[in-house]
Amino acid sequence: MIETFEQFLRLTHATSALIAVYDADDRLRYANDAFRSVYFIDADETPLWPDLMRRNFELGRGTVIRVADFDEWLRSTQSRRGKIGFRAFETDLVDGRWLWMTEAVQKNGWMLCIASDITSLRADERSVRQDRDLAIKASQTDELTGVANRRFVMARIEDMLACAQDGDAGCLAVFDIDNFKYINDRLGHHIGDVVLRDFAHRIHQIVRRTDCFGRVGGEEFLLVMPRTILADAIVIIERMLSIIRTCRPLIELPDFSYTFSAGIAASQAMDTVSDLYRRADEALYAAKLNGRDRACAA
Repeated sequence: MIETFEQFLRLTHATSALIAVYDADDRLRYANDAFRSVYFIDADETPLWPDLMRRNFELGRGTVIRVADFDEWLRSTQSRRGKIGFRAFETDLVDGRWLWMTEAVQKNGWMLCIASDITSLRADERSVRQDRDLAIKASQTDELTGVANRRFVMARIEDMLACAQDGDAGCLAVFDIDNFKYINDRLGHHIGDVVLRDFAHRIHQIVRRTDCFGRVGGEEFLLVMPRTILADAIVIIERMLSIIRTCRPLIELPDFSYTFSAGIAASQAMDTVSDLYRRADEALYAAKLNGRDRACAA
């Protein structure tokens, strides 16, 4: 077995294809020479994917990222990265090369990335495919907050329930910002938008790579947690509640703070999306009745 693995490693280093493995925390665990060369990673480095992308963006190398706000791009990209079992897409490099990238995600969250240089393919079709990829990204992203939108999150609930039929437990949490109408009425819709963006940004920063967080409308957000038991889901949400309590998102109103309430439901055999969503929503209603700024489980 050891000899076979060593042969595999020699083959990956000999190929021109880019090969990398990331763990569930999105830390690079293995990369062949071709991958390290393209993304400027030293032989002994094991960076987190967001840190790697930020470093190359600031140095003007690696993947082409055509945005002024890197954090906004990162939030949008991470909302979709690693959320489905397999994804394929094209990506440009600053040096002019063009890659076809695939991402395959295991149940434990580890991801295998393989990329091939397709620069020599017909360039006249390239812009069409890029426009298509941008359109897909836009169709899956909430315009105001940059996290996943309702369509993308609901599809991830369906994926979770499909896996649950094979014995993998999962949980759904419904979030609602407390007294949001009062914030809008008292401070204005512009401030309401600031609060929504602040909430999405702070929650997104602590969402696990295997989970999916998105806005489904107004002040309501969903967190899909595949292969997660209810007790663990409660711990995750309690941490999020604690973080939001300390937020002070308004420079002009330094004492302003806000909270949110959450309802959590664990998937059950033969659940539909509407069944699971209804139980989580009922738990959210209980959290509101019990004083807000808390989580209740169905």
